[in-house]
Amino acid sequence: MNRPTIRALGAISSILICLLGAARVACAQVDPWEFEVYPYATEGRGVAEIETDNAVIASGHGHGGEGTAAGDFRSQGMWYNQYELTYGLTDRIEASAYLLMAQPSGRGYWYAVTEYRLRGRLFDPGVLPIDLGWYAELEWHKTPQFDNADIEMELRPILEEDIGRFSFIANPIFEKVLKGVGVNQGFEFGYSAGTYYRWTRYLSPGIEFYGGAGLIDGTDPLSSQQHYIVPVIWGELPHGIEYNLGPGIGVTRGSDRVLVKFNFELEQFIGALFGPSSEQGWFF
Repeated sequence: MNRPTIRALGAISSILICLLGAARVACAQVDPWEFEVYPYATEGRGVAEIETDNAVIASGHGHGGEGTAAGDFRSQGMWYNQYELTYGLTDRIEASAYLLMAQPSGRGYWYAVTEYRLRGRLFDPGVLPIDLGWYAELEWHKTPQFDNADIEMELRPILEEDIGRFSFIANPIFEKVLKGVGVNQGFEFGYSAGTYYRWTRYLSPGIEFYGGAGLIDGTDPLSSQQHYIVPVIWGELPHGIEYNLGPGIGVTRGSDRVLVKFNFELEQFIGALFGPSSEQGWFF
């Protein structure tokens, strides 16, 4: 068995062990505004990105609190819209602000949540056996019809291995309520992960996985957990617009049965605030 094959098997095994090992203890609720797998690479220093992540529930549940709907509104027919502005602070750290909106079936267009986050990468590519990154987010919930936790914190390690034209990415998710309903509970655990093949610049295939199963110290029954498989196509449209879209299939009773995600982003260099990062650095 040659060395590239051994390395590929090792990368796949590491990501699967990470996800499956964590799943034995917990998972977090799936975030319907963010069907996105975050890669190791961050935005370049001085680069701004505008992104919109969208999902529509084509076949969901008829009551609030089921499937992707955590609040009063039913998930069936729900449209989720997330608008994100990201800026590359340094060569290794980016900052983002989010505006989350939703359109429940027959209920108009609602403001849901405001979020802020930092995301970064550790070391340069190839220094470690698997490229590592980090993600820290603060969520301010203003509309209890969607979520009655006022403030939540979300943390994600990011693991990525690129082998030839394939990329394997895993984002274990740890979430904790800081204020509001659930503040006395522990962390939840969830995951997003993806495998991608770089076929052409404009059109490439991939498959993504999202899931959630409850608190770390008290997972929900499997039938109540949410797990989705999402085959996607991704690439770049004219004028530098990048896209990622595909149908999501729920594989448990607690999941919505069918959803469709369609994400678009556009980036542009606007000017750097800080100088280049040190080649010997590992964080900044």
